[in-house]
Amino acid sequence: MAGTGEEPEQPGTSDLTLRLDAQLEQIAQQLRDLATAKDRLQGLLDAVLTISRETELPTVLHRIVTTAMGLVGARYGALGVLDESGEVLEQFITAGLSESERADLAGIEFPRGRGVLGHLIHHPEPLRVDDIASHPASAGFPPGHPHMRTLLGVAVSVRGTIYGDLYLSERSDGQPFDRDDEDIVITLAGAAGIAIENARLFEQIRDSAEHFQRLLLPTLPDLNPFTAAATYRPAPTPGHLGGDWYDALLLPDNACAVVIGDVVGHDLHAAAAMAQTRSMLRALLFDRLTPPSTVLHQLDRTLHAITDLPVTTACLARIEPEDGGWTLHWSTAGHLPPLLITPDRRTQYLHAEPGLPLAVSTEEHRPDHTHPLPPGATVLFFTDGLIERPDQPVDEGMAQLAELATHHVGLPLQDFVNTLADHHPSDGHDDMAILALRVPLSPDPAPPQIPPAASAATEKWH
Repeated sequence: MAGTGEEPEQPGTSDLTLRLDAQLEQIAQQLRDLATAKDRLQGLLDAVLTISRETELPTVLHRIVTTAMGLVGARYGALGVLDESGEVLEQFITAGLSESERADLAGIEFPRGRGVLGHLIHHPEPLRVDDIASHPASAGFPPGHPHMRTLLGVAVSVRGTIYGDLYLSERSDGQPFDRDDEDIVITLAGAAGIAIENARLFEQIRDSAEHFQRLLLPTLPDLNPFTAAATYRPAPTPGHLGGDWYDALLLPDNACAVVIGDVVGHDLHAAAAMAQTRSMLRALLFDRLTPPSTVLHQLDRTLHAITDLPVTTACLARIEPEDGGWTLHWSTAGHLPPLLITPDRRTQYLHAEPGLPLAVSTEEHRPDHTHPLPPGATVLFFTDGLIERPDQPVDEGMAQLAELATHHVGLPLQDFVNTLADHHPSDGHDDMAILALRVPLSPDPAPPQIPPAASAATEKWH
């Protein structure tokens, strides 16, 4: 008003301020949405990387479920794997259930694909349900099942074939699943299909490599009056081929020969070298009834002349009848010592000068060693994959193996070596071969006839 000294308010200023505040709030919300989207995208990328690192199929399947739950904040998750018909679930991997909830479901058969779960099997488009009970396909829940109201379901396909369905329930904020949840889980399902396929390929490669490796190793013959058992465990690396090997056979002079070895390398070349070495050694053992050191020396010279043998460790032993008992006569080429376990469960590593590995020098002499074996004793031969781990000295692993052997030596021999392999003190990252031989209570009173050539060789030795 005139004369008051007050400036009149400009028309529209208040509306302009309100519009500006609204725009700023809208921009702020957009920035928050962008930040959320960025976080979700980063979470998705991290999730894909996490899944792709796994190689064991059961671990991959469980990881898919827990990763999807984390991306959308779901309390419960499951992955139903279809059988070959594609009509029924043959596996149902769950996550999010508490111990008490699992106890409540004890004895309840896992879902086979009826109700809303079956709807997704027969209509594999993404499914969002705000109220499971009101869905036309709902068949209810079994007794003890936790309350679930909301559901997000997405099919997981491998090479264009539906492998199974991913189910999520109950967002932690209590809200129904939205389109953003659906989009991110669909993306994860695509990565899950690739991870499942990779895990299956890993299993096929590993199984094929293991089968090939086992074909190269012998089935132990009847060594009566001795008892022997062996086992081989490959490293868990896909396509892994190792050079661990073993063999045992009866010789014409009534001795039993045992060998364990390890070719350096983890590839086809190492596996082939192992097969060549084992075959050549068998021939030399029958041809030359000489001390083990001489057999190893001739093996070294022969392989050096006709093959490109990688560095190889080995322990060659003869168990011989002597003076109403048994004697272990052995020589090593850089290999770990045998472990002697007496019937009263005392253990002793037969430490002795090891000699050079094979394929190092054909000129150096390897010494022979002998040790009496009490009736009923067990001698254990093994490769370093059984006891070695990078975070502890070899001696510690050997001590742990001796303790393990003491506890289980009373088992049947095949169960004994399997138990040692199952509970090995190593880190499990390398092949392991184990051969155990048990001497009888007394030497065979009627040794077999020795062929003339073998007899002459024996006379020269003794």
